[in-house]
Amino acid sequence: METITAESYMEGLYEEDEVLERVKAGIRAHHMPEISIAPGYGRLLTMLVKMIGAKQVLEIGALGGYSGICLARGLGEGGKLVSLELKQEFADVAKHNVTEAGLGDRVEYRIGEALDHLAQLRDQGKRFDFFFIDADKVNYPNYLEYAIQLANPGAVIAGDNTLMRGKVIDSQETKASVQAMRKFNSLIASDPRLESTILPAYDGLALARVK
Repeated sequence: METITAESYMEGLYEEDEVLERVKAGIRAHHMPEISIAPGYGRLLTMLVKMIGAKQVLEIGALGGYSGICLARGLGEGGKLVSLELKQEFADVAKHNVTEAGLGDRVEYRIGEALDHLAQLRDQGKRFDFFFIDADKVNYPNYLEYAIQLANPGAVIAGDNTLMRGKVIDSQETKASVQAMRKFNSLIASDPRLESTILPAYDGLALARVK
């Protein structure tokens, strides 16, 4: 008998999102990591982007476009999503999926090291209203600092996988990625420039508002 979790119960209340299910199938077909944001948090991203009226959104880590679709769905007329992705092949899949979802005109992909692009955006004086961080965990603290520097007042920062499947609370786990995520969580909770909370459902999601 299948165990019903709080998350599976909640997801059972919603109709299956056919667009996002096709994205997940495409990710599998391309043998990409199946690590897209949880559906419940995807809906939350869409809601938050809409609620704050975000016009400029920055995503760090595109993968197959699942989160990109969720973010772009929340954008109003003239809104733009800039998505940073290390691998060209991943960005190509993401662009295809976002275009198939009818949102291709709202998204711009930039390929290469995220830290390089973030430095360029800062030097160009770019500012954003919403940030979604879901890339290599070792650099999460660095991504957070850049997000704060690139933020308009009142901007929202979301970071996925804050629990790392329970590794952050296991004292025996000492890998660099786990230590970086613990640091990220601590910074989110304590940085005086932020108001924040961390949601423990699924694999954890940090939410912060830049003062």
